[in-house]
Amino acid sequence: MVVNTELASSLYLPMLAELIQAERLSQREKLLRLRLKDGSQLNHRPGQFVEVSLFGIGEAPISIASSPSRDGSFELGVRMVGNVTRALHQLQPGDTVGVRGPFGNGFPLSELLRRDLLFVAGGIGLCPLRSMIQYAVDKREQFGKIFLLYGCREPAEQLFPGELDEWRQRPDTQVLESVDRCPLDVAWEGRVGVITTLFPQLEIDPNRTTALVVGPPVMYRYVIAECLKKGIDKNNIFLSLERRMKCGMGFC
Repeated sequence: MVVNTELASSLYLPMLAELIQAERLSQREKLLRLRLKDGSQLNHRPGQFVEVSLFGIGEAPISIASSPSRDGSFELGVRMVGNVTRALHQLQPGDTVGVRGPFGNGFPLSELLRRDLLFVAGGIGLCPLRSMIQYAVDKREQFGKIFLLYGCREPAEQLFPGELDEWRQRPDTQVLESVDRCPLDVAWEGRVGVITTLFPQLEIDPNRTTALVVGPPVMYRYVIAECLKKGIDKNNIFLSLERRMKCGMGFC
């Protein structure tokens, strides 16, 4: 294998980024808006991720939650699960982090043109899918219908409720939601059950539909099975696996 050593070394060196805004999404998730300090663009594709580092603490892979079609900043959905993400949750606007990437193939945009898009998001998996949903909305004439199935553990963990309502109101978009459980004192109009219970409500044309799936890996086999039952070709089902990345380039 031939390796471009100059490129490889640059990918290991973080760029400096400034935190512009931090928004709490739920008890465990925050949305961080960042801008590269040198004024350059991240130049990511929907579905890619970055390695975010805090000096003296460590580094973690984080999915990019915003579309490259938006302004010069970029957004990251961060779930607090360890030392690095706990420290990221404590950052204040003006603080600096290191960013390497973007990494991953991203979603195959050329293969998605003129296709209906079925997004299946479990929990924080909505963040990387949000980047593609925003992209499809911004470039609406390039894509067909949009379908979103979104499941989380309970209503309090629902992410981007305002945006879900905006997407739901679009005439070319169907949004279906489920929660695994719902407290008796919480009003919830969606389905109670795992995300696969939403599939019977879908009315898609399998010959023109591509599925993009991001969530806990345990859900993938069941979601894939439901997609196949709907008639979607296996080559038109795409998954995200960046949680297994450490180096960001697949060498690990």
